[in-house]
Amino acid sequence: MTKRISDEMENLLNEQLTREAYQAQVYLSFGSWAEVNGFPGISAFFYKHALEERQHMFKFLKYINDRGGHARIQAIDAPPADPSDIANCLERTLQHEVDNSAQIDKIIGLAHDEKDWATFSFGQWFAKEQIEEENLIREVVDRYALASDEQKHNANLYALDRDMENASQEAPLAREAEL
Repeated sequence: MTKRISDEMENLLNEQLTREAYQAQVYLSFGSWAEVNGFPGISAFFYKHALEERQHMFKFLKYINDRGGHARIQAIDAPPADPSDIANCLERTLQHEVDNSAQIDKIIGLAHDEKDWATFSFGQWFAKEQIEEENLIREVVDRYALASDEQKHNANLYALDRDMENASQEAPLAREAEL
């Protein structure tokens, strides 16, 4: 098969493949932390998110191989230390998504510079996904702020946790809203 991506792009895509695997580990770790701390709804949310990150990893793997590159499975770092509390967990989650967006932007930027329109198009899907991810986590952070301001017997945290169990894994984009 003819290789249709540059060596530099192949390396960048492989780095992102590994980053997606790492993100899955982080969310799996945060989900376990939430579960053992009595928040099954928040745990379920993170477990679902871990699976989504694994799907993203597979998208990168298939894309690299389909373009004639070689997807390389690398060791991933251990997830970070457990969060100190839910606020810390959510803040760290948002930062992970913001950092991931920056890496996706690098892929799209290189694709543009190389006039690699297939990878540019591939990257656009992830750019849109990252907008959704950041919006979703910001909404959760906002819900947490509302729930945690007044904590009569942790009733608000319980309601937040219950809401999170069935929370959508997607957030609507303003540009796609129907008026």
